[in-house]
Amino acid sequence: MIFDQDGNITIVTQEKATIIELVKKLQALYPKYKNNNIIVNLTTLNKISLEEIVEFLQLSNTHRAAKQSFVIVTNKIDLEEVPDEIIVVPTIQEAYDIIEMEEMERDLGL
Repeated sequence: MIFDQDGNITIVTQEKATIIELVKKLQALYPKYKNNNIIVNLTTLNKISLEEIVEFLQLSNTHRAAKQSFVIVTNKIDLEEVPDEIIVVPTIQEAYDIIEMEEMERDLGL
């Protein structure tokens, strides 16, 4: 797992461990990153199931309730199947775009 910082955005790139292990590690490290927007980059993984994406739901809901963005990046899943409560996009650039839009909405009080 690789952590990169880009301004107020933390990018977590998963390489080897399972999704379950990643979610547990993110939850353990959450206090360190709770004030940043988070991008979870899963593009290096070969395949991802909907159940694995849903593992992030609690963490995503907690983070979004704290007025921060939480975006998962993968092109290995049908985006139509993903629940609306969790944001999944196919590219890092789209993750940045989502965060930018959400920050504008928060600034406008929407």
